Amino acid sequence: MASPQQELKPGDLIEIFRIGYEHWALYIGDGYVIHLAPPDGYPVASSSSALSVLGSIAVVKQELLTDVTGGCHYWVNNSLDHKYEPLPVDVIISSAKELVGQKMKYSIVSRNCEHFVTKLRYGRSHCQQVENAMVDIGTVAKVGAAAMIGMAVAGALLRS
Repeated sequence: MASPQQELKPGDLIEIFRIGYEHWALYIGDGYVIHLAPPDGYPVASSSSALSVLGSIAVVKQELLTDVTGGCHYWVNNSLDHKYEPLPVDVIISSAKELVGQKMKYSIVSRNCEHFVTKLRYGRSHCQQVENAMVDIGTVAKVGAAAMIGMAVAGALLRS
């Protein structure tokens, strides 16, 4: 759970730590958040379901933070405040509430829950998880390519 010193304020971005990924929600006050979740009727369509990443449609839901976290650790993560100016809190909250109940296209790499809440807070979507994954993939690819080149050179030297 969040640390006891961490006071939640309307408009805060909440990062929820799940096994293998982070889920994001927007705190709107009185213990409630707005977030992207699998549509009702989706197999295992709970807010804490890792299956939410498998569909191409998500629904905007307003739920209690405690229900969304499902006992997982979470914290306030407004770390992009240094890069982008947050919109006024009343604009953030009213925009979020207008979307509750709407179905939206979902993509784990371009339209996920982190993109959704950062768009609400800053007026632009951003996903550090995707950026980090791309860097990791790039690093693995470079290391793999270097290893393949090294093996090819070694093979060529052995043959000569």
